[in-house]
Order: sequence, then C-alpha cells, then structure tokens
Amino acid sequence: MQRAAPLILTALCVALPAQAGLIVIGGEGALVVGGLAAAVVGATIGAPPPLAVKIMMALAGAGAGAAWIMLAGALRHWRGVNETITSLLLTYIAVALFNHFVEGPLRDPASLNKPSTLPIADANMLGAIPGMDVHWGLAFGVVFCIACYVLVRHSVHGFALRIVAATCARRSSRLARRGPGAVQLRAWRRSGGARGHGRGRSVHGSANASIIAGYGYAGILVSFIARHNPLAIVPVALLVGGINASGGMLQRRLDLPDATVLVLQGIAFMAILAAETLYGRWKLFQPKGE
Repeated sequence: MQRAAPLILTALCVALPAQAGLIVIGGEGALVVGGLAAAVVGATIGAPPPLAVKIMMALAGAGAGAAWIMLAGALRHWRGVNETITSLLLTYIAVALFNHFVEGPLRDPASLNKPSTLPIADANMLGAIPGMDVHWGLAFGVVFCIACYVLVRHSVHGFALRIVAATCARRSSRLARRGPGAVQLRAWRRSGGARGHGRGRSVHGSANASIIAGYGYAGILVSFIARHNPLAIVPVALLVGGINASGGMLQRRLDLPDATVLVLQGIAFMAILAAETLYGRWKLFQPKGE
C-alpha cells in the first residue's frame, strides 16, 4: 500500500489529459521535478509551523510538476508537436536536471555515498495513518481521485473535456463556450499538479536517487487498466502496487528473479491490448445490448 500512493497520482497524470484526448507518458518527469522542488522548500523553510511547511511543500511540488508538464502542453497547443513524444523526452531532461542539482549545487555535504539534498526536519515529515503502516499520501491520493471524478463527470469543465475528446472539433467546443486548446491546457496543468504533488510530500526526508523509482511508467499501466476512470484508479493502483512490492517475496519464497514483477506487469499490459483489440469484434466480446 505504500507504493499505491504515488501510483494513484501518477495514473491521474495520464488519466486527466486522456479525458481531453491526449496521451501523456511523461509523469516521471513531473514526479522528479516536483519532488525536488518540495524537498528544497521543506529543507530551507523551517521556521513556520509544520502544517504550514507541509502545505508549502505540497504547493511547490504541484506547481513544479504542473509547470513541467505544461511545457509539453504548450508545444502541443502552439506548435502542434505530439504530446506523447515531448512528454517522454522531457522526462529524460528532468532526470538529468535532477541529478545535476542533487549532485551539485543542492547537495548536502554530509551525504557522502548517496548524494542528497539537505534533510527535512522530522516535524515536517508525513506521518502514518493511525492504525496502519501507510503514510497519509495514500489518503491524499484517494481524495484527489474523488475530486477528479467529480470534476470530470459533474462539472462544466469536465463536460467540455469530453466534447473535445469525442469530436476534437472547434465548432463542438464552441458550443460549450470553451476553446479546445484552452480546455486541453487546463487538463495538462491539473495532471502535472497531481503528479508533482504525488511525491512532493515529505516521505523520503530528502531528494535523492530513490525518487526516480519508475512510478511514472507504472502509472501509465494503472491508468489504462482503469480506462482513465479516476475512481477505478484507486483499486488498480493497489493491485499494481502490491505486485511491485512482491518482488522481494518472490525472490525469498519462490527463488524467482526480481524482474518477475516486470513480467507480470507486461502480461497485464498485453491483456489490456488484447481486450481493446477484441472488444466489439467477436460475438463473445460484443458490448452488452448489441
């Protein structure tokens, strides 16, 4: 369950733009940039009350993640560059910048073997949910999914998103009094904010290489399994997070390599592709009512 929290918010980074017909796979970049921004804020601002510091860290992480994803959104909106390619390539740039700052200007001199930023005070760290060995990030992720579901399904902006995704026509978008470009850019901003917030809260204690754990890529799988439904993302993230966490047990109990987890994820992804391909083509896979 510890791994489900970042997976939930990473999947939202894919699911929200998908509501506007966009495929974004650069959540790992927003994760890295948001985590670095939040760690720097948490380490440098120590005077305010812990709650105020946590709020500022969340805002810093969400803002940095949103700004990073918006770079790909701006290229799509004003230059027509494919958002899937740009978001993926921006991830490599984000990781390179992260390594540069963590191993250079922002490195804590006391971190010798593992370069890290300055540590965050214990009072500013996220605590565990009472009665559970899981930090509050999981609760935030569930609340965020519910809020996104309400936004997409029960708001004017969500209605405009569905119009843009279904028709991609300016005339239909004008019927909702929204320009398609503006609607898509709002989806970009919200998705990046979700991803930056996903690792922006203080769990590790400092920004180091452990933040780059591949959650951005696993979130793509979670979002597609959930069919980009914010509510369905929660149980799917718990499932995929459990599979990821089972790597150590598979090694100890069944003497299998740790890469077995990746094989299981690949099988799940192939099952999704097969379902999407066969749905509606054979009588067995016909939608109900047809």
